[in-house]
Amino acid sequence: VQLQASGGGLVQAGGSLRLACAASGRTISNWSVSWFRQAPGKERMFVAAMHRNGPGTDYADSLKGRFTISRDNAKNTVYLQMNSLRPEDTAVYYCAVGPSVIRSNLASRGAYAYWGQGTLVTVSS
Repeated sequence: VQLQASGGGLVQAGGSLRLACAASGRTISNWSVSWFRQAPGKERMFVAAMHRNGPGTDYADSLKGRFTISRDNAKNTVYLQMNSLRPEDTAVYYCAVGPSVIRSNLASRGAYAYWGQGTLVTVSS
């Protein structure tokens, strides 16, 4: 499975972006999908996930209400809608997918077998 993330860029605080993660090589419609982010000098952190047996989702507590994860199985693509962006949201955003992630591990980096290359989001104040 190859994952191609896109949609990052420079946005002013308060703005919105939608990231996309297109999968190729096989369908991920019955896999769990997720987004993580890594700010400069910091560890990679969980952002959002959707279990393979959807539609249940999980979000980092600090991002609930601003970020929304979704998927389009027909396009084999996962999205992350980000609203009301803040300078502290600046990071490289990574998508990750896996065939056997259990619900209690949705926020765990080690649970995902495949990772995209990341897309940079920069939020200016």
